[in-house]
Amino acid sequence: MPMDAAAAYRPRFGATVSEDGIRFAVWSGAAERIWVSIFDAAGKAETARLELQRGGDGVFALSVPGLPEGIRYGFRADGPYAPDEGLWFDPDKLLVDPYAVRIDRAYRYDGRLAAGRGQGGDTADLMPKAVAEMPRSLQSAPPVFRAGGLIYEVPVRAFSMAHPSIPKKLRGTIRALAEPVVIEHLLRLGVSAVELMPVTATMDERHLPALGLSNSWGYNPVTFMALDPRLAPGGIDDLRVTTAALHEAGIGVILDLVFNHTAESDELGPTLSLRGLDNRAYYRAAVDDPGRYANDTGTGNTLACDHPVAEELILDSLRHFVVHAGVDGFRFDLAPVLGRVGGEFKADAPLLQGMRQDPIIGDRVLIAEPWDIGHNGYRLGGFPPEFLEWNDRYRDDVRRFWRGDRGMVGALATRLAGSSDIFGGGAQTRTVNFIAAHDGMTLADIVRYERKHNEANGEHNHDGHNENFSWNNGVEGESSDPEIAAERGRDVRAMLAVLFASRGAIMLTAGDEFGRSQHGNNNAYAQDNELTWLDWADRDVALEDFVVALARFRREIPALAELDFLAGTPRHGSAVSDVEWLTEAGRPMSDATWHEPDRHRLTMLLGNGTAFGGRLAVMINGARRDATFKLPTRPGFEWQPAAGGTKPVESRAAVPARTVLFAIEHPGE
Repeated sequence: MPMDAAAAYRPRFGATVSEDGIRFAVWSGAAERIWVSIFDAAGKAETARLELQRGGDGVFALSVPGLPEGIRYGFRADGPYAPDEGLWFDPDKLLVDPYAVRIDRAYRYDGRLAAGRGQGGDTADLMPKAVAEMPRSLQSAPPVFRAGGLIYEVPVRAFSMAHPSIPKKLRGTIRALAEPVVIEHLLRLGVSAVELMPVTATMDERHLPALGLSNSWGYNPVTFMALDPRLAPGGIDDLRVTTAALHEAGIGVILDLVFNHTAESDELGPTLSLRGLDNRAYYRAAVDDPGRYANDTGTGNTLACDHPVAEELILDSLRHFVVHAGVDGFRFDLAPVLGRVGGEFKADAPLLQGMRQDPIIGDRVLIAEPWDIGHNGYRLGGFPPEFLEWNDRYRDDVRRFWRGDRGMVGALATRLAGSSDIFGGGAQTRTVNFIAAHDGMTLADIVRYERKHNEANGEHNHDGHNENFSWNNGVEGESSDPEIAAERGRDVRAMLAVLFASRGAIMLTAGDEFGRSQHGNNNAYAQDNELTWLDWADRDVALEDFVVALARFRREIPALAELDFLAGTPRHGSAVSDVEWLTEAGRPMSDATWHEPDRHRLTMLLGNGTAFGGRLAVMINGARRDATFKLPTRPGFEWQPAAGGTKPVESRAAVPARTVLFAIEHPGE
């Protein structure tokens, strides 16, 4: 990021604070009049209502001399009220500035926010107020994270709410992540970057308050820059300080952001910001029905990311977090929406191009969740080469292999090798490999539950995915049977070992390293309670130590950190192939063995897998019976277990059922 670009960054819109006062600016192509409402220090009493001046380009602006930084404000807009035509103007609705960088309290759903014009009364008492402030800019620095590292997905509130060593006043906040005990844990795991689940201000879906539930994931934003006061009571300063502390430890920060929809929801939803300013510009309408929203997100509305003003808002939001907090990059929820032009996804869409070409954003880490529910919405492998992509094919194929599905050995090898069938357009993979994420079953629950158990969500178990490719090892849910517990432990360790042996970036969701469970709930977005709060006191320390060892092993073995696809050919001037795929008998996999439907054993032999020229063997026994794996020998080298100890006798290794074993070829004495 060039320093001059960061220093010169000033968005056109929002509340711009200067020595002379504050300039308010907002865009609307359809409003007839717009006012800024000024409130007292408590954000309760409206002390002034000033009309903004309309320019010829849709910009409404007003400079107010003498206003100090920290003033509370909101907008009101007037114009036609015709919801059937996509027009929702109502000056009784106080609107949050889309460019608000801070709000004075959290959003709360209230049915009056959705009332029609002239029916619900003034909503100022229901709405947070934007706080006018000018965050300070940071010096330019390149991202800490590099592709191929370990991403640690963090639900900020749930991560620390039950952590006994974090001060109570910090629990559930961004600042908790800067605590030494947290950073120590991240360093033990070898985390390259934390990926913070949404920390911008969110509002509960309208059905949740009646159920006594609240949205704990944050994937329901109103505005895109202001952090949620419950997570960041100090505003952007909290994120900046935490990012600096993590950077000091060599750990990057990636923000999970939602630009595909807002909490204004469908035609029955509340009017909070964009809908009241210019609904037809900011949201996509259904084909041939301007009064109904396109719903490519499943949340009721879809942001019109191909509209120039919406595109500008998104790019300014990204610049804000880079310039004022120094974050390393972004993960985009339901990312195909960002590339939809006229409803169709295009890899060269203006917004996606704008991210890559922007002098502030262009060097950041960009990660796409490459699917939405709209037309042709599954775009895995279809994003521009600068984007990494969440790879759900990896997730499903690894689960299916270890579940024991037939004919999965070839798919497993493809995922281990970087998923060239998906990302093969370049020399290196763009995959983000994961087995479990926030959305779905936890890693521990994958081996405990064959079916989802979402009854606590109040939707009669109808929400969430029905197919999880999970298994229970004989008993649904918790079991006191030591044999079942042992089988589950082996399965979890085997999946983790495969993950850490895979080409590409890898992702682990916080708590999966020590066996967190949500009791089969695969859609726990509304469970802000002990179901989702990480249980640090009773964590599986042995499993955590196993993950720590895997992370150390991945860092120490050069072949595991590379991004080139494994192709079975010599690389970098070596005479040794980058990979050989072998049967447990040590013979090369043939076309026939690749297609054996009941084959569940495989050896991945990485050439030059170690710093001293030896090979690395990853022996995978997905069968229900123990097996002996034979490894090929070379003059001058001998095989030893990766964890030390006695080398396998005669290059034969006993690999227990449902286990992954690593062996390293060392120079002989």
